[in-house]
Amino acid sequence: MLSSIRISSSRLASTSLKSRNGYNGVLTQLRTFADVTDSKVDSDETEMPAFPDLPKIGGDALDFSDVKLSGTPSPWAVFDAWGAGGDLHTALDDHEMAKLAPSSVAIPFDDEVSDLGETEILETYDKLLKRRSSVHFGYPYNLMYNHEELYPFMKYSINNLGDPFVASNYGVHSRQFEVSVIDFFAKLWKAPKDDYWGYVTTCGTEGNLHAILLARECHPDGILYSSRETHYSIFKAARYYRMDAKSIPTLPMGEIDYDALERQLAANKDKPAIINVNIGTTVKGAVDNLDRILRILKSLGFTRDRFHIHCDGALFAMMMPFIDYAPEVSFEKPIDSIAVSGHKMLGCPMPCGIALTRKEHVAKVEMKIDYLNSVDTTIMGSRNGQAALYLWYSLRKKGFEGIKADVKHCIETAAYLRDTLTAAGMTARLNDLSCTVVLERPKDEELIKRWQLACEDDIAHVVVMPNVTREKIDVFVGEMKECVDMNGRMEPTSDKSPLARLVSRSWGGADVIAPIGDFRSDLSKESDEVEDYKNLTGLTK
Repeated sequence: MLSSIRISSSRLASTSLKSRNGYNGVLTQLRTFADVTDSKVDSDETEMPAFPDLPKIGGDALDFSDVKLSGTPSPWAVFDAWGAGGDLHTALDDHEMAKLAPSSVAIPFDDEVSDLGETEILETYDKLLKRRSSVHFGYPYNLMYNHEELYPFMKYSINNLGDPFVASNYGVHSRQFEVSVIDFFAKLWKAPKDDYWGYVTTCGTEGNLHAILLARECHPDGILYSSRETHYSIFKAARYYRMDAKSIPTLPMGEIDYDALERQLAANKDKPAIINVNIGTTVKGAVDNLDRILRILKSLGFTRDRFHIHCDGALFAMMMPFIDYAPEVSFEKPIDSIAVSGHKMLGCPMPCGIALTRKEHVAKVEMKIDYLNSVDTTIMGSRNGQAALYLWYSLRKKGFEGIKADVKHCIETAAYLRDTLTAAGMTARLNDLSCTVVLERPKDEELIKRWQLACEDDIAHVVVMPNVTREKIDVFVGEMKECVDMNGRMEPTSDKSPLARLVSRSWGGADVIAPIGDFRSDLSKESDEVEDYKNLTGLTK
């Protein structure tokens, strides 16, 4: 399978290289794809068609040279319009960086005069962004997109203020596109027809804030449980809403510790349980086992009216439906909400996201606002209508085959990065269902900044997105090897540090390169780990 995918990746990469020669090639390909999809894009159908059977990850490599085999064509799956997935752009020199210094971009006040014009500043800024985007490794943003067809709409102040399903008096909105996006995700996650509600958010954090607010309204005396490797927005919500919250220890791979969770739930059976399930943790990309958590709740006697489950799926909830035999996260199970980021897997020039929940929960926060002639159900009042339009456009243009190609690229290229780092003598790990490669932190802050690596203590990670290619990985690993030759390898900061936990046998695999240093590498053998559980969960009291 790897060899066939590699052939397909080479074909896609060669198309990208041709496209980088200028916008003429890009526009030619766009027109070609537009000709193929016109009949679908111009359709007057208001009801969403049933989803087709998803093609299989493990099948033959997608061949976009034959349009008939590629389903809904995806421009993003076969080329990169502005260079994010192409060659590494040259870094700006000191003279160019000076044009972006605070004194250069300062807004003149009263009779002050600027030495630089806006055009010169913006041209330099564009060059800087191209450079930064070409070495973007540490954060989960898909930079392979093209929205040129939407540029004319940027001149409008598109505002979806109020509820997406209740029109307001403000006529410059994109509600019809927003509702279409919500309907797509409702079908993707199998929400019951006419029993779901959602909206396009400013980011995944807003989706989490909204979901936890609904959970608190449903269970005012409930306790929020989430793993200590949860995204910070979940515990931010607990602080905002003054909720009782429990930070549950994690297994070495980053999943929630199910035994510790069960102990905490058993100790607080008199209170409703609000559980955040991570569909991909921030640093390690670990997916909590939803079915196991549901079994724990059932074994402890929590009835459906006494628990509330939110799934934080910022990146991976958009990927898992396209992976063979992946655990299903859907509303056919007793969950209450899902939040996902729109700018991550789909790709969008502005942060955005989607929040989806059961309609009955939203009724608890709904308030009629005469000024809007709509109802207040969202976190924000004014809402960016451009984001809904961009998400709709990405979904229509990509289609299932385009998203499928992106997911295949991310999963397979992440494995290539892990294996290349391991072969180079460095510690690297990759969770199942994940495109986040966790590695030992390089001992060079300039390298970290250059590749924009996200770090935690003695580890770093690379989130492999469609704009991360094998060619870029080879350059990155080469720089990592040079860093090791010059500065040595990172030593674990303690015997229980994130780096020390990377060699635990619970990750699986026998060929992992252990970090240097004298420490107990396998936490599953440490007797004091149980004591650590108790201290963290308060069970020693």
